[in-house]
This record gives sequence, C-alpha cells and structure tokens, in this order.
Amino acid sequence: MHIQTQIEATLQATFAPDFLQVENESHLHNVPQGSESHFKVTLVSERFTGKTLVSRHRLVNQALSIELSQIHALALHTLTPEEYFARAGKVADSPLCMGGAKHG
Repeated sequence: MHIQTQIEATLQATFAPDFLQVENESHLHNVPQGSESHFKVTLVSERFTGKTLVSRHRLVNQALSIELSQIHALALHTLTPEEYFARAGKVADSPLCMGGAKHG
C-alpha cells in the first residue's frame, strides 16, 4: 500500500473529516522520482473544535505514528468546519524546500 493511501485511510478512520486532502509534494524536493517523502494534509474535522493548533497537530501526529516513521516532512492544516468555511477552503502553500529544492 502506498504511504499516501495509508495516511488517507488512517485520517478518515480517526477523524471522520468533513474534508480531507492529502497531497504528495515530494516532486517539489530533491528526491528520486516516485518518492513518497513529503506530504501536505488539509484536514477539516469537528474534533478540532476548542483545541489549540498544537493540540490538533498532536492528535494528527498520534494517529499517524506509523506513517510518520516512513516520511520526511508533513505540512498540516487542521481546521474546524467553521474555520475552513471562513477561509473559503483555501490553505497556505507549503514553503519551498531549502535543501536542494527543484525550483522552476
């Protein structure tokens, strides 16, 4: 099973999200073609209501403990449905890789 598929399945089962997007951003980094090392996750769930950003990220990190041992980087955007609606579904782009990124 691909790591991206594992991440998606784990987050679906754990958070029953209103919205989930898992993007493999490995191609933006200096890694072999086909790598699954860098991911961006946008996760919208009622479970985040009343929780700080740090608490939200800890919940995700706990849920993905197995998957995190197999990847290099994980950008998290953890939102309540109200926050996601207020942003019109937009989240920040991941920063450019400083360690040999493929710019262009």
